[in-house]
Amino acid sequence: MPILGSLIRKAYELRQFPIDISVLNPVVEQAKVLKKLLLRAQNTALGEHYGFGNIVSSPDFVDLFRKTVPVHDYGSMFNNWWYRSLNGEAYVAWPGKVKYFALTSGTSNDSSKHIPVTMDMLRAIKKASIRQLVSTTKYGFPDEFYEKGILMIGGSTHLQYNGTYYQGDLSGITAGNIPFWFQHFYKPGQAISREQEWSVKLNEIVRNAINWDIGIIVGVPAWIQIIMEKIIAHHGVNSIHDIWPNLAAYVHSGVSIEPYRKSLDHLFTHPILYNESYLASEGYIAYQQPGNKQGMEIILDNGIFYEFIPFNNTNFDSEGEIVTNPETYTIGEVEENKEYALLLTTCAGAWRYLIGDTIKFVSREKNEIVLTGRTKHFISLCGEHLSQDNMNRAIRMLQDDLNVKINEFTITGIRFGNLFAHKWYLGTDDHLDPVVAAEKLDTYLKMLNDDYRVERIEAIKNVSAEVLPLQAFRDWMKIKGKEGGAHKFPRVLKNEQLEQWEGHIKSYIIQSDL
Repeated sequence: MPILGSLIRKAYELRQFPIDISVLNPVVEQAKVLKKLLLRAQNTALGEHYGFGNIVSSPDFVDLFRKTVPVHDYGSMFNNWWYRSLNGEAYVAWPGKVKYFALTSGTSNDSSKHIPVTMDMLRAIKKASIRQLVSTTKYGFPDEFYEKGILMIGGSTHLQYNGTYYQGDLSGITAGNIPFWFQHFYKPGQAISREQEWSVKLNEIVRNAINWDIGIIVGVPAWIQIIMEKIIAHHGVNSIHDIWPNLAAYVHSGVSIEPYRKSLDHLFTHPILYNESYLASEGYIAYQQPGNKQGMEIILDNGIFYEFIPFNNTNFDSEGEIVTNPETYTIGEVEENKEYALLLTTCAGAWRYLIGDTIKFVSREKNEIVLTGRTKHFISLCGEHLSQDNMNRAIRMLQDDLNVKINEFTITGIRFGNLFAHKWYLGTDDHLDPVVAAEKLDTYLKMLNDDYRVERIEAIKNVSAEVLPLQAFRDWMKIKGKEGGAHKFPRVLKNEQLEQWEGHIKSYIIQSDL
């Protein structure tokens, strides 16, 4: 009898957390969050500079805050404030000293960014994670499910100490701060998680997989797929369920699951619950609730105040750089099916901070969003406004149409005489005619995007594709030091990054021909 599972399930159900986020009044909850943040930070250097004490005492403190504090990107936030915390100064943008910094370059560039991770933020992330666990009781899993292991694939928990702070991947920081009661369920365990070399960690996970009884896997789709493929091959089985028969759920984050679904489905023999979460380096933003098939509900009452910038030519230039005074909206002012860039004010000392992700509200009633891409991962050479969401959907249509698996892809915009062209790079080990692929992608996008259809007639004079082995994409990630963990391949390549990619492809083709 699964007594432990029954107890765990009952404990989850009794947790006093409001797991149905949609019952909250979003405007009221967000005002409460902002007031708490302003009160906590009023005696910091940043709080005194902007007069948080005066702002929070105003009856219109939300509007006054937005009028007083400027919008920050990483450069302005770091250069004006965060660098002081990095040097060991306390009470800069949040009370106390910052003990951890998450290293991230996202998928926009190669230079590492230092994002502060405070103890308040770690508590907020832990609280959101428990809420997500609580929500699983609504899926009707048997009691035995709550006794199974949870395989979490992220960065190394071995953090580098730099005299005043520790730095590393956010996944490594959070894994190193998991509750003691969770250690029994957490895989691959502390010893393997501390390994810094991805290839060594991968081999250890593959070798030890047979000893674990996994019920949930968590991680970025590309690397989860690699791990499962290697486990299946190493142990000589037909599917991952031959190793983990109780595997029932996959929690994915960071990128759209759609381009990977076809490849992942081939690795399972039992139905799998796909559940999306949105944990960024800046905080835990949203997760998918039971019954929500479209997207994720924003966590409104957990240390993050949100603003939304319409993602258009008024607020962003052609390279995705934000203008000086963009128009912003609060949770009560947004509209469904419009694309917004996300602005966060957090208990880690981020203030009206542009994190670089774009979202759409698919349900205002449920505060439900979908990730649509990155502010710098779109193409609009001549007004076609091709978003990452358009790209993901076109790739999924191509896979279904031709019955192929395209595990990775990226796209770039180039000059074509006096006009323009798009070029796709498609990563697959299946046979795929590049001419056919380009024609079909072009057709899909004309259906998905009216701006693209118009500009395809007027200014985009060519659409081409280059089909590459999947290994070419994986080798690129390894070269860039982004192998494993939470790293994602950039969906749009521009400028220097494009030049480096094209050089890599030429070298890869030459080596393959030898």
